[in-house]
Amino acid sequence: MNFSTNEECGMLIDGFDTPPAIMMTHNPPYYNDLLERCGFLKARDILAYEMREGDITERLLQLARKLESRLNLRFAFFNKSDFWGEVNKFRYLYNRIWEANWGFVPMTDNEINAMAKNLKLILDPALILFVTTNEGEPIGFSLALPDLNVLLKKINGRLFPTGLFTLLAGRRKIDRARVLAMGVLPEFRQRGIDAVIYLKTYESGLHAGYNWGEFSWVLEDNKNMNEAALSMGSRPYKKWRIWEKQLS
Repeated sequence: MNFSTNEECGMLIDGFDTPPAIMMTHNPPYYNDLLERCGFLKARDILAYEMREGDITERLLQLARKLESRLNLRFAFFNKSDFWGEVNKFRYLYNRIWEANWGFVPMTDNEINAMAKNLKLILDPALILFVTTNEGEPIGFSLALPDLNVLLKKINGRLFPTGLFTLLAGRRKIDRARVLAMGVLPEFRQRGIDAVIYLKTYESGLHAGYNWGEFSWVLEDNKNMNEAALSMGSRPYKKWRIWEKQLS
């Protein structure tokens, strides 16, 4: 249990036959029965989409390439040498992009700083893309991470005595990634910027050695994002339920 949807949330209800990606929950099926018996009700379901090398649709490829040539914008991947400058772009964008989403709680500066410090060692610059105007104003981004769970499974969650070495040595061999967040400021939507973000993230990931990706999570009633995920060529393969109970 976490304090907001900015962290891991939801009880898995479909997709038990595949392992969880980084920072996603996993549980036995009967947990949901226990919650239901305790009087909890469904609040929302959230989905994960998976995508493999070669799955991207030709329609999206052509559309994104046409749009990129017309958009007067800059697309640039994460600059690790300016780590906190890049984090500040995320800080500027995150709360503004998701403020209208169900269950959203704004991230504080301290939370963003803590998250950045925790993820610094595992992030891959090839998986983090920022979109800015020609004047340098950030307007959108995508954030993906290598699926460290692949290595954590190998060491059974134990860092010592040899687990830490396995993590450090195997980091570059991870071929799975999870897209945690992808969005554009409200005033820049409906222009096709998202399609260019999808394509650039996909192509950069392939070039960096990733051949499988998860896009999660997406609210079941977020029509635009679910349609976008399908238009990319990805498919839903896991579902979680956020439960709620009225306290008297």
